[in-house]
Amino acid sequence: MSFKKKLLFITGTRADFGKLKPLLSYVENSDKFELFVIVTGMHMLSLYGSTYREVIKQNYKNIYLVNNQFENEPMGSILGNTINILTRFFKEIEPDMVFVHGDRVEALAGALAACFERKLVCHIEGGELSGTIDDSIRHAISKFAHIHLVANDEAKNRLIKMGEDKNNIFIIGSPDIDVMNSDTLPSLKDAKEYYDINFSDYAISLFHPVTTEFEHMQEYASEYFKALKDSGKNFIMIYPNNDLGSKFILAQLQTLQGYKNIKIFPSIRFEYFLTLLKNAEFIVGNSSAGVREAPFYGINAINVGTRQNNRSSSKFVYNCCYDSNEILKAILNLKLNSMLEKEINFGSGDSLDKFIDFINNNKIWQTNLQKVFVE
Repeated sequence: MSFKKKLLFITGTRADFGKLKPLLSYVENSDKFELFVIVTGMHMLSLYGSTYREVIKQNYKNIYLVNNQFENEPMGSILGNTINILTRFFKEIEPDMVFVHGDRVEALAGALAACFERKLVCHIEGGELSGTIDDSIRHAISKFAHIHLVANDEAKNRLIKMGEDKNNIFIIGSPDIDVMNSDTLPSLKDAKEYYDINFSDYAISLFHPVTTEFEHMQEYASEYFKALKDSGKNFIMIYPNNDLGSKFILAQLQTLQGYKNIKIFPSIRFEYFLTLLKNAEFIVGNSSAGVREAPFYGINAINVGTRQNNRSSSKFVYNCCYDSNEILKAILNLKLNSMLEKEINFGSGDSLDKFIDFINNNKIWQTNLQKVFVE
């Protein structure tokens, strides 16, 4: 009698769930694997829209909703909570492989807990560079992960430099490109109606806290939103993540409630966000969406501050400091292009096919739990 291998995915944000959805759907419908999804982090916070409901709507057979934090709880405390909780789930589920994505604290907790429970860890989209503490978290996860699914050659080469075994690194591209490239995204009309957006032209703002600059975040948030307000343009603004310093950004957003040219949302469903991004004049802030997703659509981005300092450069990305005058100048001087050539640095939309080849490769299940540093 054969048994399905148990694959456990951890999702902490609407963004990483949206990116992982193609992979989750394949596993859920496979006759060789059994899907388990732990939903935690920002998903569970009402302030950010209680986005766990989006996961529930997928009707996966095995979904676990896990509250791992209170609002404004310190990141170190959240890490400890999550390790403790996940360890119990690993003992109950006994997964054959644990999948973590990106650079959030839930992913770090998942990698740590899984290693101590002697479970294979697969890290999706490691080997990349951004800035601040996100880099430290991402690289730490990579050192605990046994297997890596990376977006491109650059990421693979960085992991090799970190002492990772090249035979355990697989280039599949970024799974969100599959979603971005699909013909199933909602229409712009549907997206606008769903979120009651009546702008004909608009830009998107996504501004997150930088934990290593906490002492200055109140000032930086004030400068940032002053520039956007003074520009007079229409903006779709989305709440920041819940890292240290988010309270300053949320406070500034509250002062903009009621402006006719500004719509503010705790969160936007991933597919709807992609449609809105694809049709935006530009995106501004310090989200990875500005340096990853926007160039794929040929959309210009104004990247503010240091959060994405080490991301790969792009002709679509204009970098500026936190000064309101510099941000305003960037907005007003930005040349809007409707026919820009796309940039494909994170895959071409075939990540699912490559994931299927990977997960059905019997050799990966022989991966040694004892990691070694490769000189």
